Amino acid sequence: MNVTELARKLRITPKKLKEVMPELGFDIGARAIKVDAKMASAILEKLSDSKIRKQYLENEVIEKPRKDIITEAVEGEQSDEVKIVNVPERIVVKELAKRMDLPVTNLVLELMKNGVMASLNQDIDFETASIIAEDLGFEVKKSEEDGSVAKNIDYDEVLKVDKKSAKARPPVVVVMGHVDHGKTKLLDAIRSTHIVDAEAGGITQHIGAYQVEKDGRLLTFIDTPGHEAFSAMRSRGAQVADIAILLVAADDGVQPQTIEAVSHIRNAGLPFIVAINKIDKPDANIDKVKSDLAQIDLNPEDWGGKTICVEVSAKKNLNIDGLLETLFLVADMEKENIVANNGRSAVGTIIESHVDKGEGPVATVLIQNGTLKRGDLVKIGPVSGKIRAMKNWKGEIVNETPPSMPVKILGLNNIPQVGEILTVVDNKKDFRKMSKIRKGHKVDFGGEAIGIKNEDEEEVKKPQVNLFLKADVLGSIEAIIESLQKINQDKVDVKVVKQSLGNITEADIENAIGLSAHLIGFNVKITTEAKRLATTKDFKVELYEVIYDLLQFVEDKIKELAGTEKIETEIGRLKVLKIFRTGKNWQIVGGNVKTGIVKSDLIARIYRDGVVLEEAKVVAIEAGKESVAEVAEGQECGMKIEGTEDIREGDEVAVISIEEK
Repeated sequence: MNVTELARKLRITPKKLKEVMPELGFDIGARAIKVDAKMASAILEKLSDSKIRKQYLENEVIEKPRKDIITEAVEGEQSDEVKIVNVPERIVVKELAKRMDLPVTNLVLELMKNGVMASLNQDIDFETASIIAEDLGFEVKKSEEDGSVAKNIDYDEVLKVDKKSAKARPPVVVVMGHVDHGKTKLLDAIRSTHIVDAEAGGITQHIGAYQVEKDGRLLTFIDTPGHEAFSAMRSRGAQVADIAILLVAADDGVQPQTIEAVSHIRNAGLPFIVAINKIDKPDANIDKVKSDLAQIDLNPEDWGGKTICVEVSAKKNLNIDGLLETLFLVADMEKENIVANNGRSAVGTIIESHVDKGEGPVATVLIQNGTLKRGDLVKIGPVSGKIRAMKNWKGEIVNETPPSMPVKILGLNNIPQVGEILTVVDNKKDFRKMSKIRKGHKVDFGGEAIGIKNEDEEEVKKPQVNLFLKADVLGSIEAIIESLQKINQDKVDVKVVKQSLGNITEADIENAIGLSAHLIGFNVKITTEAKRLATTKDFKVELYEVIYDLLQFVEDKIKELAGTEKIETEIGRLKVLKIFRTGKNWQIVGGNVKTGIVKSDLIARIYRDGVVLEEAKVVAIEAGKESVAEVAEGQECGMKIEGTEDIREGDEVAVISIEEK
């Protein structure tokens, strides 16, 4: 609970509340902004006692909410009159300031005081808006209107198909599964192209949409990234698809992201098939994969279940035609739902967007109903534009885009958010109004700071890693921030102080230096002038193409500030029964595992009569004359240990695992 809200419930000033808290046994700190729920409840209970209240608060009780100094300055005089402001579920900061009759800069400042970093054109939710408004002396009433930047769209209504005039459209297929299970390789085999070679590290970094033809029928494929950082993008993929392919590697089986993909597929209500990939590998185990599937309620057809499984090898191009035929079979079963009205105005979903140096704001849209034509006036959330040109996934110019076709569109006045709905505006007057509203807004994705922090940040000042992110597309920015939020920040905070799209310029260098931030580029380049300035200023710019490497850089910076501690864990202990061989600084001993397990490549702490003799290293373990990774309790094994002391029969070897935290 905000301190100001707690003070309001107690009908005292926040300043007085902070003064009396230490005397009552609650030291929340002079600069605290929030208190946890338990403490807030205890404070309210204590001050509900009339004697305690009289003793500590005396005449501090105020009958009505007090105007903030900002409001007083605007009105020119103090007033006890409480104004009512109507606030919807989401509202733009600028609109809220207008309703409160306040300068928008003052409202942004007030939000910052409460730990909310929002620009004037950004949405905030009702709860945030109501707290700020009440802090400023307003009474808040919730309204049913939509005050957000992107008006809520009735998806059912805009995507509604008139069955009388509906025609069949190509099925949209989403490929989902665990990282490195071969999704892009599969599409590569289907399209006979080499998309995977163009992706850094062989990992798909963005959503891509492509069409293929077989036996005169079209299929639209959406490739969704498999790395855990892109869970939001995978979820999006499922929302625009008709059929899903759940890809599982025959040599790896069901993995955490496989289960997450199943969850997205089920939530979207999609029919799906399972493609068991990499059947050509020597360690492929199809029965194990099917057993794994059965354990997550996906019982294969040949095991008496209902889950369709197709065995393929994307690398060897095995049974790809069989997979396509199965997809068409599923599509035919769902043919009543895979239809659209070609003659109506287009409706589609944005699946990617970025800034192109020569083309300006560019977006990839998957048309779901109607036909998009060159020259159409479109609205995508707060973004509008006139379609100047359209290119299919091959880069060819097209003049019309029918349903289920992915197309890149040019002519927008800004970058739309991924996942937004594109609609065609038939009324030119309405379109001119929208264009006027957006006029003057520069193409940029958010300049506001995004703090990735704990709730009690205001009370405990921690070291902070400041980041300025530059990326190629919005999806990348979103995925990076989602990944950063998963990094442990108990000791150090990570804060994205600025973010934008496009190549790194001189202005970016200056901004990063001014913000004391690490400038990180993802899938972007640095201009010659910016490189020269960085050299002059002795400033290092970090450029990455693979998200793993970017995250590792951030983790390294956290470690530099937080330091590390080593946590030792004894995972097992072996009693030495025999000495087999002794060399210079090594011995091979045999023994019985008394507790836990023993593994190689770990520390061996040698005990004799309960006293530590030395710390050596386990370099190899054998059981039954074969090298093994580990041996469990109760079993016997041979162990090669590197160390300087002579081990004797009866000694004990404790195997120690050390974790760096």
